Amino acid sequence: MDSSKIREAVKLLLEGIGEDTQREGLVDTPDRIVRMVTELFPAEGGGPEEILSRTFEAPSHDLVMEKNIAFYSICEHHLLPFFGTVDIAYLPGERVVGLSKLARLVEYYARRLQMQERMTAQIADALMEQLSPAGVYVRVEAEHTCMTMRGIKKPGTKTVTVAKRGVDCGIRGDLLL
Repeated sequence: MDSSKIREAVKLLLEGIGEDTQREGLVDTPDRIVRMVTELFPAEGGGPEEILSRTFEAPSHDLVMEKNIAFYSICEHHLLPFFGTVDIAYLPGERVVGLSKLARLVEYYARRLQMQERMTAQIADALMEQLSPAGVYVRVEAEHTCMTMRGIKKPGTKTVTVAKRGVDCGIRGDLLL
């Protein structure tokens, strides 16, 4: 990450909207933004292969579901946050993964400039590739501040995306609502 470029970009933005970058409340803003960006977009650690590498023998081939995994991300089109929850269900093959790993996978894909549609597909694809389950169902519900605080200005509007892979997991939409 190039902190000096981020600092300069913030100063230019502030000047561009007519602010005095030497004003008391803004003097340290470029440095605060650098720290925020570093936190929001951490250097990429282990990818899905590492996150999902520790598995256990599947005690059964029955559905595994984890609901309401909270996340936040940044829309790549407007650089504004979107946030919500992810529900993941899968029919294990021979192996299952620890439940915290599903939340880590969500976090891995959310912590970057992102599109909800892509993130939903990436989570489903990673589970299929790394765990070889019979089927996967991923549902993401999010509020996009690019729709709630600008543009159409419709607070409370939720966007829902679903990705299904492999055999039908037998998930009804209302089961995950």
